[in-house]
Amino acid sequence: MTGKVFAIQIGTIATCTRFHAMQTQDFMIQTSAYVATRERALTPLWKYIATCWMGATSMAVCAMSAWDSRLSFHGGCDTISTMDATRRQALAGAAALALSGAFPHPLSALRLEGAKPPTVRPGRLRPGDTVGLIDPASATWEPVNVEIIEESWAALGFKTKRGVHLLERRGYFAGTDEQRAGDVNAMFADPEVRAIQCVRGGWGCARLLPLLDWATIARNPKILLGYSDITALLLSLFAKAGLVTFHGPLGISQWNPFNVGWVKRVLQDGEAVTFENPKEIGEDDLVVVENRVQTLHPGTARGRLLGGNLTVLTALVGSAYLPDWDGCILFIEDVEEAPYRIDRMLTQLRLSGILQKARAVIWGNCSDCDPGEGYGSLTVTEVLQDHIRPLGVPAWQGAMIGHIERQFTLPVGVEVEVDATAGTIRMLEPAVVDSPTPPR
Repeated sequence: MTGKVFAIQIGTIATCTRFHAMQTQDFMIQTSAYVATRERALTPLWKYIATCWMGATSMAVCAMSAWDSRLSFHGGCDTISTMDATRRQALAGAAALALSGAFPHPLSALRLEGAKPPTVRPGRLRPGDTVGLIDPASATWEPVNVEIIEESWAALGFKTKRGVHLLERRGYFAGTDEQRAGDVNAMFADPEVRAIQCVRGGWGCARLLPLLDWATIARNPKILLGYSDITALLLSLFAKAGLVTFHGPLGISQWNPFNVGWVKRVLQDGEAVTFENPKEIGEDDLVVVENRVQTLHPGTARGRLLGGNLTVLTALVGSAYLPDWDGCILFIEDVEEAPYRIDRMLTQLRLSGILQKARAVIWGNCSDCDPGEGYGSLTVTEVLQDHIRPLGVPAWQGAMIGHIERQFTLPVGVEVEVDATAGTIRMLEPAVVDSPTPPR
């Protein structure tokens, strides 16, 4: 009698175990199917949570299944069948989905929102390397401009490869957002391409950011070169992938000895250079007139070099595509903006807390930013004195950065030391390496 009661109790436990296991299986299979169909829409945090949950649940269900089978065997409950084969296969599939297939990136690559990725320097350029040409913003109207860019890179000893949609056009854009983003993703994924040259700026890069394949970019660190509207790519690639990028000539820029010299030294030779305006005295002058440094606040400082075009940078404030500004060396430039607009944008940077986080501020050039004929306008210099000088950090204006014929090739994301009196930016490390190592 006692043995029968014990067998009934064991059978009851097995039934309950089996019932809960089957319920858990059903929920897990439904969850894994949902995750598989929505994988691209899930944030890295939710992917990580779902992965851990399904992995833990699969092990728990397997344990309940084993206990269920063991109870059925020892308890002699031959009238109650164990978990059927179909459900076991579904469970195995769900477990495999949780631990591998649903998430193509390793867990170490799934960073929590707001997490700071490690800094990655791209590989340096070598003679014979291939430079990819893309147009992520405004359209290039004349094909001959692309031919000139190709010939210019060839003269420097490099091959070029056009993006599939390089000469597309949709209104003022170089194709649709999907086409332009597709060219960016394809160039990073292409093992033949060593560096990526943006042909021109204009407007449109910010529209691409939600469409970029950040995992592919992180796995394939490459040089990205450009300025103006390309600021959106330069800053977001550093913010999202930790990739050092380069604020320098566009494809349509002038490839004069000054620009070529900085490109070679920074991207090809891998020098840790010191950027300094040339002190050139013109034939008709007694002192230096052009490219003068005007110190707003003296001093030296060290930090990570971040910045770009003021209009584009300001438009990204509040998004997830800007880096951590804490302790940065901030550089800014712009073109064809009235002083009141510069005032408005610097006010926004101050109200958002970005200006206060900078250890130093470098104002490049604001080409064609004159007060105009309006009564009582401030000058750009006066606007800078209102916003930058009160910060009390080293600051100057006049660095050779911006929409000018001769400009530096600045590494975005590299540690530098600046001297506001001398107007110098000294790199503390090379911006490129012989063999880039993507984050694991």
